[in-house]
Amino acid sequence: MFAGLPELGISNGEDLKETLTNCTEPLKAIDQFQVPEKKLKLVMADKELYKVCAVEVKRQIWQENQALFGDEVSPLLKQYIVAKEAALFSSDLSILHNFFSPSPKARRQGEVVLKLTQMIGKNVKLYDMVLQFLRTLFLRTRNVHYCTLRAELLMSLHDLDISEICSVDSCHKFTWCLDACIREKFVDAKRARELQGFLDGVKKGQEEVLGDLSMILCDPFASNTLVLSTVRNLQELLSQDALPRDSPDLMLLLRMLSLGQGAWDMIDSQVFKEPRLELEVVTRFLPAMLSVLVDDYTFTVEQKLPSEEKTSLSYPTALPDNFNKYLQENRVACEMGLYYALHIAKQRNKNALQRLLPALVETYNDMAFGDIFLHLLTAHLTLLSDEFGTEEFCSAVFDGFLLTSFSSKENVHRHNLRLLLHLHQKVLPSCVETLVKTLEPSKQSSDQVKELFTKLTEKLEAQKKSPPQPDEAPSLDLGLHPVKVPTTASTPTTSI
Repeated sequence: MFAGLPELGISNGEDLKETLTNCTEPLKAIDQFQVPEKKLKLVMADKELYKVCAVEVKRQIWQENQALFGDEVSPLLKQYIVAKEAALFSSDLSILHNFFSPSPKARRQGEVVLKLTQMIGKNVKLYDMVLQFLRTLFLRTRNVHYCTLRAELLMSLHDLDISEICSVDSCHKFTWCLDACIREKFVDAKRARELQGFLDGVKKGQEEVLGDLSMILCDPFASNTLVLSTVRNLQELLSQDALPRDSPDLMLLLRMLSLGQGAWDMIDSQVFKEPRLELEVVTRFLPAMLSVLVDDYTFTVEQKLPSEEKTSLSYPTALPDNFNKYLQENRVACEMGLYYALHIAKQRNKNALQRLLPALVETYNDMAFGDIFLHLLTAHLTLLSDEFGTEEFCSAVFDGFLLTSFSSKENVHRHNLRLLLHLHQKVLPSCVETLVKTLEPSKQSSDQVKELFTKLTEKLEAQKKSPPQPDEAPSLDLGLHPVKVPTTASTPTTSI
């Protein structure tokens, strides 16, 4: 890559140190020189010198020493994953400020992404090494946050117009288009056609790119956008009285969801072929989901009718068999079912949520008890905070769903405590008492669970000691009788 470029003439270690630490300006023009291999070995042998030398020089060392580069990158990758997982257990439960709230551009300003971008510079070899680290770690851990970092890193280089790398990454244009969709949290018809063009354009002999595309689509921010778009598409089909199989946009969304969810299997097997979407998801599950949406709409309209026009219609308690079946057996269907739960919680549809939650106890690969979904569900449940004052709703949320696996899944234990910590003042007191006993940590529980439980008990004790806040400010009776003023268009209606 650097053949034929002039070398730096440096005679001894002191000259080398002075050059590498003080002469920063010429070092930034890495394409104009190459430090001789002999001098690079001197740098590598001196830990202090290596530590202070410019990143432009370090790149020349790293590209020939993958193990050393891996030692530099590894702590950054760990830091990135820790930060993502911490965000999912944030004490702030809010539908407006959740895991998916930051824009793609804002996320790319994170410390790790900026540091990796700086370390790579324009060096294609280093970029390929980082991608290989991400693939390896994704395979080893199944942690989807590595897929997020793969996309963020590429788009960070895109923002800096590093064409040396972007032009050779086959996923660049696809990721760029998808990034715009993630920013809008919706895949519109125009961008859908562009994305489909990229997928259809994968030529014979180039199928390996599907492995990288599947990682890009496995990014939770991508799948979040795809499923939100799918739910919106289904609502539009309902208003048009159309069938799911007749919507090309919906079929593309399902295709991309399927490709993203199959990322681990594809990279692990090295069989680069798009997974086939199960036909019955379209012909059986989606019609069942539409029928559930119809139930919700019908009941909502019924409730808004004048009392004399209402019928004795009661809200259905059971779900269609095909709905439950595919929640348990199919990844794509399960993902849509989980986002339907978030959709109805956002609509504050208590009846629909109570109907759906029992079905989420058994889902494909326990997806309903994953951190991303529970992070979103707990945030959405804050919209129904007043309903926690009833035993029926508390029982549906906790006994019917959240408590069914907390003893075997520590992450579920933590999400239970997060929710109760946020809503304890709204929850029926008798339910709070039972929940505190149930959620008390064991000796084997992690420090995070114990810390959350301690915070909860401290809040409950403080609540007992402080007098209850009155719902309304007490009136001050000054012995003056209110005088009613005749109401006109310009006269206030309050008493004076």
